[in-house]
Amino acid sequence: MSDLLNLRSVSAAYGNGQVLWDVAFDMKGGEAATVLGRNGVGKTTLLKTIMGQLPVSGGHVYIDGEDVTAMSAHMRARAGIGFVPQGRHVFPHLTVTENLEVGLSALDRKSHTGPKRVPEMVFDLFPKLTQIAKRKAGVLSGGEQQQLAIGRALAGKPSLLLLDEPTEGIQPNIVQQIEDALLRVRTELGVAILIVEQNLDFAWSFADRYFVMQRGRIVKDGKTAEDPVETVAHLVHV
Repeated sequence: MSDLLNLRSVSAAYGNGQVLWDVAFDMKGGEAATVLGRNGVGKTTLLKTIMGQLPVSGGHVYIDGEDVTAMSAHMRARAGIGFVPQGRHVFPHLTVTENLEVGLSALDRKSHTGPKRVPEMVFDLFPKLTQIAKRKAGVLSGGEQQQLAIGRALAGKPSLLLLDEPTEGIQPNIVQQIEDALLRVRTELGVAILIVEQNLDFAWSFADRYFVMQRGRIVKDGKTAEDPVETVAHLVHV
């Protein structure tokens, strides 16, 4: 199977301050990987760079063989990247349904045909969203907002889903629901999932592979099935 995501020596900076240094890895469809590391090492910057919210200062980003390095964020969304940022960032004054419909803007890419509707799969994965469809997003609990944010990203039918701290501030039973839903997204839809995560237990139970970052570089990587979590815990310091 060919690579869905390929990063080749990717560097990125905020002004004169370089944050990422020659980051390189690949992912295939349906694969899950987690990015680990202490706060400030460049994990969120990595996701923003893949999404196109931060320009690449060196290297290349490929999605399904297409060089998207020069593409804007909205064009990368149409190329098949979905992004759930840290803190959810739902639109508080819009209803749940209206928030989900925002995600449909990514369906303008050439591969989409037919009318734009929120896929039933979203409501199947997160039944709660059907129950609260008319509520304003700003009054939802953190767990409900996280399900909404993931559903909004999935409404665009991405081939690659990026999630930044999806379990942060979420109660354990909702974390389990999110993990179950994301597993179905991988296995039933073939979506590749890249997660920035501080919860090592969640990361190890969900991801196939891991990348540990320090000072903007990947310093260790491997397969979660082969390396005990204890082998990286001292590098992550969570």
